[in-house]
Amino acid sequence: MYRFLPRWLLTTRTSQYVPSFRPKPIYLIQVRLASKQVVRPQTQALQPVRLREYQEECIQSILLSIENGHKRLGISLATGAGKTVVFTQLIDRIKPASEFATQTLILAHRRELVEQAARHCVNAYPNKTVEIEMGNLHASGRADITVASIQSITAGDRMSKFDPKLFKLVLVDEAHHIVAPGYLRTLEHFGLRHKKGESPILVGVSATFSRFDGLRLGAVIDEIVYHKDYVDMISEKWLSDVVFTTVESTADISKVKNGANGDFQPGELSKVINTEQVNEITVRSWLAKAAGRMSTLVFCVDLAHVSGLTQAFRRHGIDARFVTGDTPKTERSERLDAFKRGEFPVLVNCGVFTEGTDIPNIDCVVLARPTRSRNLLIQMIGRGMRLHPGKTNCHIIDMVSSLESGIVTTPTLFGLDPSQLVEEASVDGMKDLKGRKEAEKAREAAALSANPPRANANSSPSVTFVDYDSVLDLISDTSGEKHMWAISKNAWVQVAPHRYILSGPEGTYIKLEKDEKAEDEAEFVAWEVRALPKGLSRSPFAAPRQLLQAATLVDAVHGADKYAAEKYPHVLISRHANWRRRPATDGQLKFLNKLREENEKLEATDITKGKAADMLIKVRHGARGQFASHQASKRRMQRQVSMQAQVEAMKLREQVSVGPLLR
Repeated sequence: MYRFLPRWLLTTRTSQYVPSFRPKPIYLIQVRLASKQVVRPQTQALQPVRLREYQEECIQSILLSIENGHKRLGISLATGAGKTVVFTQLIDRIKPASEFATQTLILAHRRELVEQAARHCVNAYPNKTVEIEMGNLHASGRADITVASIQSITAGDRMSKFDPKLFKLVLVDEAHHIVAPGYLRTLEHFGLRHKKGESPILVGVSATFSRFDGLRLGAVIDEIVYHKDYVDMISEKWLSDVVFTTVESTADISKVKNGANGDFQPGELSKVINTEQVNEITVRSWLAKAAGRMSTLVFCVDLAHVSGLTQAFRRHGIDARFVTGDTPKTERSERLDAFKRGEFPVLVNCGVFTEGTDIPNIDCVVLARPTRSRNLLIQMIGRGMRLHPGKTNCHIIDMVSSLESGIVTTPTLFGLDPSQLVEEASVDGMKDLKGRKEAEKAREAAALSANPPRANANSSPSVTFVDYDSVLDLISDTSGEKHMWAISKNAWVQVAPHRYILSGPEGTYIKLEKDEKAEDEAEFVAWEVRALPKGLSRSPFAAPRQLLQAATLVDAVHGADKYAAEKYPHVLISRHANWRRRPATDGQLKFLNKLREENEKLEATDITKGKAADMLIKVRHGARGQFASHQASKRRMQRQVSMQAQVEAMKLREQVSVGPLLR
């Protein structure tokens, strides 16, 4: 009996499978079904896999952990580190717990990953049976190695044919998905949902061993036994050199809501990002920085963004094409093959090539979409890190939008502030920049640790109101006046930062304020605002008349006090006048009590006449508006603190280190 089968998928089973790349069929010799013998193509003998030093080190770490009694392990390897090679080579290294438990199951969530794992297993183990459980392909449940898509193995009763007692090892690719419902059901079937002595060994492998949505990987993985960061891989020349450029795209994402997984809601994000202006900036940035690149992969928000940005590239005469999850498999495969052959320079996608796709010729990656997920950021730039003949480095162009919403950018991967813009910075340059930033922080901390100098009379401190729960709290506060009391004996009242009022007769007053627009040394200016007789004018006040300008607050106060002493009765302006110590009048109390709750009304014995007068001045000069502004600032600050807390929590979740995982 003769058969035509794909070279990379040869078993004694009858499963038929035609991969998307349609390899040429290979003529095989007869299959002896009676002895279940696996037949290889009549070609040259396969060369043994030579593991890199860190790959062997990773395998030894796993074996040592198993010897120490651990059964649910994770390994963290950067994109391009050869994680599929590592876990396929691991299969023969793990000894069966019994004479029957000899089988291995490999789980993946994407078709490309299933194909890739099957290829590696067939090449690594020519004498083992390898079967696929995916779509219309049904494995027997008895193969030495079964590679399954998680969607298929959990469909219907397809999992029931796999006897957990016959398995020694379960391998999970892209294991940051391992706490998803489908994986949990599968692990439950194999006795791996919780620690059990008789269960197989579980090894999960991922380039981004964390979850942005906060679900605890520690519920399934007990410890990370090995971690190889992509920065180390680049330094050791296992990955391509990378050049980073960040570009401000002007997109305002501050009002974009969160999606279900904690990242931006795609539809809302697309409305902000997918505009003619932002797409034009993206294309022009590529033309300015990477027009000479042969193979650029662009990441978009959604299908609408893919269409809009592809059109923008093509309007500039650039042969850009796109691939989405809705692209028919045949067209998708043909388009991808053409891109790999260098037939067109720009391939636009959304979410198709973040995981498991090997396109080593990519020499430029454009991050046209912002994200809050460090994992997604690493997955995207990782597409361009593989080595390829003739490729010296990969240029990462990060289109940075507004930074108020906790986004991560390429600088954040090096511990830098997300707003740090870089111009064609190498990995070493980014690390050097981080070192300089840390040194600057250390210098600043050392400088500020010394005792601060005493304030002198000529200094003008910035006054910030404390936290007020009501307008009454605001107008009751005298912290802003205390500095004035050290300068003047008059009853100056602070009504806003850097603005003070001194009341005169019949509603006339002096206003002293800092001139923020002053171009010379005259920073402070004093005005007199005179009250007009009723009926004389529609306005109760005459136009303000400038009294003086001064370089310091002290000089301005002294000049205004001198004018007031000459023009206003001393008893009205003096802070120490006897009337100020008397009880508040009924009129004052009635007005102020309008600002208080019913059970908190002021009595005449609760407040002096002078204090009440000062509070009324604050109300007349905008206390309500100031309080509203203060509350708005307070809410903004709370949102920023909340967002910062979320970002810090995200950073903690997304940090990978060797050791036990939190549950």
